[in-house]
Amino acid sequence: MNMATASPGATDAPRPPSGRPEKLRLGDVLVQQKLISQEQLQQTLDLQRTTGKKVGRLLIETGVITEELLANGLARQLRVPFVNLKTFPFRADVVKLLPEAAARRFKALVLEDKGDVLLVALADPLDLFAYDELTRLLKRNIGIAAVPESHLALAFDRLYRRTEEISGLARALEKDLGDAVDFGELTASVGQEGAPVVRLLQSLFEDATQVGASDVHIEPQEGFLQIRVRVDGVLQTQTQADKRIGGALAQRLKLMAGLDISEKRLPQDGRFSVRLKDNTIDVRLSTLPTTYGESAVMRLLNQGAGMRRLDTIGMPADMLKRFRDVLSRSSGMVLVTGPTGSGKTTTLYAALAEINAAELKVITVEDPVEYRLPAITQVQVNDKIELTFSRVLRACLRQDPDVILVGEMRDAETAEIGLRAAITGHLVLSTLHTRDAIGTPFRLLDMGVPAFMVATSLQAVIAQRLLRLNCQECLAPHTPTPQEQSWMEAMLEPGEVLKPKRGLGCSQCNGTGYSGRQGVYELLEMDAALTHAATQSDPATFLKTARERMKGQTMAFHALQLVRSGKTSLAEALRIGFDSDGDEAMLG
Repeated sequence: MNMATASPGATDAPRPPSGRPEKLRLGDVLVQQKLISQEQLQQTLDLQRTTGKKVGRLLIETGVITEELLANGLARQLRVPFVNLKTFPFRADVVKLLPEAAARRFKALVLEDKGDVLLVALADPLDLFAYDELTRLLKRNIGIAAVPESHLALAFDRLYRRTEEISGLARALEKDLGDAVDFGELTASVGQEGAPVVRLLQSLFEDATQVGASDVHIEPQEGFLQIRVRVDGVLQTQTQADKRIGGALAQRLKLMAGLDISEKRLPQDGRFSVRLKDNTIDVRLSTLPTTYGESAVMRLLNQGAGMRRLDTIGMPADMLKRFRDVLSRSSGMVLVTGPTGSGKTTTLYAALAEINAAELKVITVEDPVEYRLPAITQVQVNDKIELTFSRVLRACLRQDPDVILVGEMRDAETAEIGLRAAITGHLVLSTLHTRDAIGTPFRLLDMGVPAFMVATSLQAVIAQRLLRLNCQECLAPHTPTPQEQSWMEAMLEPGEVLKPKRGLGCSQCNGTGYSGRQGVYELLEMDAALTHAATQSDPATFLKTARERMKGQTMAFHALQLVRSGKTSLAEALRIGFDSDGDEAMLG
């Protein structure tokens, strides 16, 4: 493996010509490198006799050595490069030289094609059997690079996405349909496990869950069918296919959700569950008739992901303490506000998990029930049989509840019943679509709820958004744009200097510069002054008092804290829609 230039993400260790690695014992190598002692090796060998596990795995599990140190030690001993897969600039065509099944079996990844030799990352560079099999499969001379095994596992999920498989299945379905689509025959065939439409949908779901997508969009366009997934709140194109398969996909999804397959003129909503890799995924399906066919959007809810706790959703410590104080009260209404997809349900469920106790009767009224919670009575509304929010809420009050969660305050009747329940000794949690916390009481008044009920029942309002976090693997200093500079000047204290950062884009974040999301929050508690202003229907006084209470505690300031710490970018803070004029008013 004679390489003149070092690869990005690799060490400068000298590289020998390509060839079969020496047969060495791992323990001896690590002792020679002084990474472990002879005593530690002997203890590990004794443990190996009882467990049967490999020496390297036992050393890592017992905390004697880390994966990175192990891989680095092997790289130095074998005079091969150590590669950081998190920042390595992969090329899809090179990676795909080795099929996914073989890559996972031998724990190997093709990194570079240098013409006469392929550079292959191996979790165990001493595995002679893997080396021989890879040489046979690739039909090329190979050189070895050492990498931590856990980094390989993450790289497999990231690099071996099912884009080609999905496109291939889409093409197979096109051929299966032919020019004249016989939906009667298609309906009879889709139940077969091997049908192309079934395999295509399975691949779509597997790919979406693999990359952590929250939604899958199947959108018929004028000349093609577009399939996209939403990752970290941003849509990414998965593939484009012949528009003729759109009808078959929509029909199969309707069958899975128990919807009317003959009705294509009206929107429909349903849900179903799929099981993927020992995980159960709840799918909420929405169909919409468009100019070029039925658009289908699926929200994916992973039942195996577990419930979030309040102390893990990113709420600032001081705000979290205040919110917990509110939740400890026996009555009143608490609203969580924000646009669709801002994490309101996650916050409410985390709050329920916090207050759920054996001595409390908790009832939820939802559309739909997104997560099943133990020891909680959950009801799903059904407008088709007139099982509405308001009707279920009235019935709930006769069930002697202590805490009631209402999925959404959709109308004045539901809001009024919820507020009356809060007055009469129940803690009521719900959501509302408003821009910020301060505007929430006015939204309730606009819905027609009496002012005295809002003033006496509403205890607190949380407003929130989700913003993307910088990828920590490719984080770098950032020069603000004029718009970003203007926002910073409005937000920062006089004389404060902020050095913003943002991700440049790497293989770890699929070139986006972002990895993961976090909530930003603001909390407005209704005190005596705010209650009096709301009772008097005095918007000017209410706004002035509320802004004084919220000074330095808005979502904008929370986002600014994340920018200060390098967790997010200025562009992301601006993207979620803060109004700098409003922020300046709060400052002043």
